[in-house]
Amino acid sequence: MELLIFYAFCVGAVVSALLMVTTKRPVRAAMSLVATMSFLAGLYALLNAHLIAVLQLIVYAGAIMVLFLFVIMLLNIEEKEGKLAKNVFFIQLAGTVVVGVLLVAMVVVMNRLGPSVTAVEVDPSFGTTKAVGWMLFTKYLLPFEIASVLLLAAIVGAVILAKRRIGNSGA
Repeated sequence: MELLIFYAFCVGAVVSALLMVTTKRPVRAAMSLVATMSFLAGLYALLNAHLIAVLQLIVYAGAIMVLFLFVIMLLNIEEKEGKLAKNVFFIQLAGTVVVGVLLVAMVVVMNRLGPSVTAVEVDPSFGTTKAVGWMLFTKYLLPFEIASVLLLAAIVGAVILAKRRIGNSGA
């Protein structure tokens, strides 16, 4: 039963990620990204990393996606017509062929590695609040702070772009 749930989450994550990449509308792409992150949270929960699953939902599927939607609304991103729009069918066909070849290659590699792959014991504290907090504020403190500065820069950039657009429109 657990294996079926695992495969369902995997298929859901891949399908929603493909929808995110192939859709033309930014809000639909953002919502597909939310679905992808939700499926990934389910995978974390199956790995007994419940804290990481909850953080995935709260931080990424919640806060970060709200930020993305605000940026999309502030920038008023719309579907653009251009050279790529004329060849959408061929681009999607090429993407489907590339993804299909990659999936077949992955299945072949997994079948060859199947018997030799063994399960690895995971530390019982993996994914607990204490373990995540310790890693976040000791070993990964600098990347954590860099990510927060990058997010702040993205917010400031979005506000500046939105204000410039309002100023150019004569308002």
